[in-house]
Amino acid sequence: MRDPFSPGPFGGSDFMFTLMPIIILIGFVVVLALMIRAIAGNVRNARAPRQTVYARVVAKRMQVWGDNSHTHYFITLEFENGERREFHDVKNLYGLVVEGDVGYAAIQGDWIVAFERRPPADPYRGSGW
Repeated sequence: MRDPFSPGPFGGSDFMFTLMPIIILIGFVVVLALMIRAIAGNVRNARAPRQTVYARVVAKRMQVWGDNSHTHYFITLEFENGERREFHDVKNLYGLVVEGDVGYAAIQGDWIVAFERRPPADPYRGSGW
């Protein structure tokens, strides 16, 4: 029978006491890096200039994190040149706009911060796009 306190196949009985602090340190560094990345992204968006653009709402989606405790809302806009871009809804516009709405959107970095709906173009004169 093998002595449980004798050196094991990995070089000694201190293997777990050596490995665990390294694993904990790696986990701490990863969590810290993710937090710094999130803060830097928010600062970048907050410092970005606010632009007002004429756009159409083409899609809405939500992303749920962690057992329904965190929900992020996104609104995709299509611009007059045909480009589409998704924006994070930080001003609770998700319930106020519907797909197909046309109007002026205030965007700031990756955020949509306001949307002012305009009536659709005259159906007898074209799409207005």
